[in-house]
Amino acid sequence: MKILICDDHKIVRDGLRQLILPLTYFSLVAEAGSGAEALAILKQDEFDVLLLDISLPDMSGMEVLQVVKTKWPKINVLMLSMRPHEQYAMRAHNLGASGYLTKEATAEELLKALSVVAKGDKYVSEALVNNIAGNISNNTSKYLHDTLSAREFEILLQIANGISLQDIGNELFISSKTVTTYRSRILSKMEMTSNSEIVKYCIENKLI
Repeated sequence: MKILICDDHKIVRDGLRQLILPLTYFSLVAEAGSGAEALAILKQDEFDVLLLDISLPDMSGMEVLQVVKTKWPKINVLMLSMRPHEQYAMRAHNLGASGYLTKEATAEELLKALSVVAKGDKYVSEALVNNIAGNISNNTSKYLHDTLSAREFEILLQIANGISLQDIGNELFISSKTVTTYRSRILSKMEMTSNSEIVKYCIENKLI
Protein backbone atom coordinates (compact mmCIF):
# COMPACT_ATOMS: atom_id res chain seq x y z
CA MET A 1 0.00 0.00 0.00
CA LYS A 2 1.03 3.59 -0.62
CA ILE A 3 0.21 6.57 1.59
CA LEU A 4 0.47 10.29 0.86
CA ILE A 5 0.82 12.77 3.74
CA CYS A 6 -0.49 16.26 2.97
CA ASP A 7 0.30 18.96 5.54
CA ASP A 8 1.81 22.40 5.03
CA HIS A 9 4.15 22.12 8.03
CA LYS A 10 7.29 20.10 7.32
CA ILE A 11 7.86 19.34 10.99
CA VAL A 12 4.40 17.77 11.13
CA ARG A 13 5.04 15.75 7.97
CA ASP A 14 8.37 14.56 9.37
CA GLY A 15 6.71 13.48 12.60
CA LEU A 16 3.93 11.65 10.79
CA ARG A 17 6.44 9.95 8.50
CA GLN A 18 8.42 8.65 11.48
CA LEU A 19 5.25 7.20 12.96
CA ILE A 20 4.15 5.59 9.70
CA LEU A 21 7.45 4.15 8.42
CA PRO A 22 7.43 1.17 10.86
CA LEU A 23 4.02 0.09 9.53
CA THR A 24 4.86 -2.78 7.25
CA TYR A 25 1.65 -2.56 5.22
CA PHE A 26 2.76 0.77 3.71
CA SER A 27 5.43 0.24 1.05
CA LEU A 28 5.70 3.94 0.16
CA VAL A 29 5.27 7.11 2.22
CA ALA A 30 5.11 10.28 0.11
CA GLU A 31 4.64 13.91 1.17
CA ALA A 32 2.94 17.06 -0.10
CA GLY A 33 3.02 20.54 1.40
CA SER A 34 -0.09 21.92 -0.29
CA GLY A 35 -3.35 20.85 -1.86
CA ALA A 36 -2.08 21.51 -5.38
CA GLU A 37 1.07 19.48 -4.75
CA ALA A 38 -0.98 16.59 -3.37
CA LEU A 39 -3.26 16.55 -6.42
CA ALA A 40 -0.24 16.69 -8.74
CA ILE A 41 1.33 13.69 -6.97
CA LEU A 42 -1.93 11.74 -7.15
CA LYS A 43 -2.02 12.31 -10.91
CA GLN A 44 1.43 10.75 -11.25
CA ASP A 45 1.06 7.68 -9.05
CA GLU A 46 -1.61 5.51 -7.44
CA PHE A 47 -2.11 5.76 -3.68
CA ASP A 48 -4.27 3.81 -1.29
CA VAL A 49 -4.45 6.25 1.62
CA LEU A 50 -4.30 10.04 1.87
CA LEU A 51 -3.58 11.58 5.28
CA LEU A 52 -4.96 15.08 4.73
CA ASP A 53 -4.73 18.20 6.88
CA ILE A 54 -7.93 20.24 6.85
CA SER A 55 -6.04 23.58 6.80
CA LEU A 56 -3.76 24.15 3.81
CA PRO A 57 -2.28 27.36 2.35
CA ASP A 58 -3.75 27.13 -1.14
CA MET A 59 -6.93 25.07 -0.79
CA SER A 60 -8.96 23.86 2.14
CA GLY A 61 -8.62 20.21 3.02
CA MET A 62 -12.34 19.87 2.28
CA GLU A 63 -11.76 21.12 -1.26
CA VAL A 64 -8.93 18.66 -1.77
CA LEU A 65 -11.10 15.87 -0.35
CA GLN A 66 -13.88 16.75 -2.77
CA VAL A 67 -11.53 16.62 -5.77
CA VAL A 68 -9.88 13.40 -4.62
CA LYS A 69 -13.16 11.55 -4.09
CA THR A 70 -14.37 12.71 -7.51
CA LYS A 71 -11.24 11.76 -9.46
CA TRP A 72 -9.89 8.90 -7.34
CA PRO A 73 -12.85 7.52 -5.35
CA LYS A 74 -10.96 4.40 -4.24
CA ILE A 75 -8.44 6.40 -2.19
CA ASN A 76 -9.20 6.19 1.53
CA VAL A 77 -8.84 9.65 3.07
CA LEU A 78 -8.11 10.26 6.75
CA MET A 79 -8.64 13.91 7.69
CA LEU A 80 -6.49 15.62 10.32
CA SER A 81 -7.82 18.74 12.02
CA MET A 82 -7.20 21.10 14.90
CA ARG A 83 -10.97 21.44 15.15
CA PRO A 84 -12.75 18.78 17.23
CA HIS A 85 -16.25 19.97 16.33
CA GLU A 86 -18.75 17.40 15.14
CA GLN A 87 -19.87 19.53 12.18
CA TYR A 88 -16.41 19.34 10.61
CA ALA A 89 -16.36 15.57 11.01
CA MET A 90 -19.85 15.24 9.57
CA ARG A 91 -18.97 17.44 6.60
CA ALA A 92 -15.84 15.39 5.91
CA HIS A 93 -17.89 12.21 6.19
CA ASN A 94 -20.51 13.54 3.78
CA LEU A 95 -17.78 14.41 1.26
CA GLY A 96 -16.45 10.85 1.37
CA ALA A 97 -13.69 10.85 3.99
CA SER A 98 -12.94 7.47 5.52
CA GLY A 99 -11.94 9.00 8.83
CA TYR A 100 -11.57 12.18 10.85
CA LEU A 101 -8.99 12.65 13.57
CA THR A 102 -8.10 15.68 15.66
CA LYS A 103 -4.45 16.62 16.07
CA GLU A 104 -4.94 16.22 19.82
CA ALA A 105 -5.09 12.46 19.25
CA THR A 106 -2.28 10.28 20.54
CA ALA A 107 0.19 8.51 18.28
CA GLU A 108 -1.50 5.24 19.20
CA GLU A 109 -4.88 6.50 18.03
CA LEU A 110 -3.40 7.79 14.77
CA LEU A 111 -1.87 4.39 14.03
CA LYS A 112 -5.17 2.71 14.91
CA ALA A 113 -7.03 5.08 12.59
CA LEU A 114 -4.60 4.41 9.73
CA SER A 115 -5.00 0.66 10.22
CA VAL A 116 -8.79 0.95 10.06
CA VAL A 117 -8.84 3.32 7.08
CA ALA A 118 -6.25 1.29 5.15
CA LYS A 119 -8.65 -1.66 5.28
CA GLY A 120 -11.39 0.44 3.73
CA ASP A 121 -13.35 0.89 6.95
CA LYS A 122 -14.53 4.13 8.60
CA TYR A 123 -12.84 5.74 11.59
CA VAL A 124 -13.87 8.63 13.83
CA SER A 125 -11.75 10.15 16.58
CA GLU A 126 -12.63 8.89 20.05
CA ALA A 127 -13.06 12.54 21.07
CA LEU A 128 -15.96 12.83 18.61
CA VAL A 129 -17.52 9.41 18.38
CA ASN A 130 -20.16 9.96 21.06
CA ASN A 131 -21.30 13.21 19.47
CA ILE A 132 -21.60 12.13 15.86
CA ALA A 133 -22.20 8.38 15.89
CA GLY A 134 -25.95 8.89 15.66
CA ASN A 135 -25.66 11.44 12.88
CA ILE A 136 -23.39 9.22 10.79
CA SER A 137 -25.68 6.22 11.25
CA ASN A 138 -28.69 8.23 10.12
CA ASN A 139 -26.66 10.00 7.40
CA THR A 140 -28.95 13.00 7.63
CA SER A 141 -28.12 16.67 7.26
CA LYS A 142 -29.58 19.26 9.60
CA TYR A 143 -27.21 22.20 9.28
CA LEU A 144 -27.58 25.16 6.95
CA HIS A 145 -23.86 25.13 6.19
CA ASP A 146 -24.18 21.64 4.69
CA THR A 147 -25.61 23.36 1.60
CA LEU A 148 -22.32 25.20 1.02
CA SER A 149 -19.51 24.12 -1.27
CA ALA A 150 -16.10 23.40 0.25
CA ARG A 151 -14.80 26.86 -0.73
CA GLU A 152 -17.95 28.59 0.53
CA PHE A 153 -17.66 26.74 3.84
CA GLU A 154 -14.03 27.82 4.16
CA ILE A 155 -14.93 31.47 3.52
CA LEU A 156 -17.87 31.22 5.93
CA LEU A 157 -15.45 30.31 8.72
CA GLN A 158 -13.03 33.07 7.82
CA ILE A 159 -15.79 35.67 7.85
CA ALA A 160 -16.99 34.32 11.19
CA ASN A 161 -13.47 34.73 12.55
CA GLY A 162 -13.48 38.41 11.60
CA ILE A 163 -11.08 38.19 8.66
CA SER A 164 -11.63 40.95 6.11
CA LEU A 165 -12.67 40.14 2.55
CA GLN A 166 -9.37 41.55 1.29
CA ASP A 167 -7.34 39.35 3.63
CA ILE A 168 -9.44 36.31 2.73
CA GLY A 169 -8.71 36.98 -0.93
CA ASN A 170 -4.99 37.33 -0.25
CA GLU A 171 -4.91 34.08 1.70
CA LEU A 172 -6.84 32.14 -0.95
CA PHE A 173 -5.14 33.84 -3.91
CA ILE A 174 -8.41 35.19 -5.29
CA SER A 175 -9.66 38.75 -5.73
CA SER A 176 -11.71 40.52 -3.08
CA LYS A 177 -14.45 40.80 -5.72
CA THR A 178 -14.54 37.01 -5.98
CA VAL A 179 -14.69 36.75 -2.18
CA THR A 180 -17.62 39.18 -2.22
CA THR A 181 -19.39 36.92 -4.72
CA TYR A 182 -18.81 33.92 -2.46
CA ARG A 183 -20.12 35.90 0.51
CA SER A 184 -23.30 36.72 -1.41
CA ARG A 185 -23.81 33.05 -2.24
CA ILE A 186 -23.29 32.08 1.40
CA LEU A 187 -25.82 34.64 2.63
CA SER A 188 -28.32 33.55 -0.01
CA LYS A 189 -27.98 29.82 0.67
CA MET A 190 -28.18 30.29 4.43
CA GLU A 191 -30.96 32.89 4.21
CA MET A 192 -28.93 35.54 6.02
CA THR A 193 -28.29 39.21 5.38
CA SER A 194 -25.17 40.16 7.35
CA ASN A 195 -21.80 39.06 8.72
CA SER A 196 -23.16 39.32 12.25
CA GLU A 197 -25.68 36.60 11.44
CA ILE A 198 -22.84 34.44 10.12
CA VAL A 199 -20.88 34.97 13.34
CA LYS A 200 -23.90 34.17 15.50
CA TYR A 201 -24.66 31.02 13.50
CA CYS A 202 -21.08 29.76 13.66
CA ILE A 203 -20.89 30.34 17.40
CA GLU A 204 -24.22 28.62 18.03
CA ASN A 205 -23.16 25.63 15.94
CA LYS A 206 -19.67 25.48 17.47
CA LEU A 207 -17.87 26.15 14.19
CA ILE A 208 -15.63 28.74 15.83
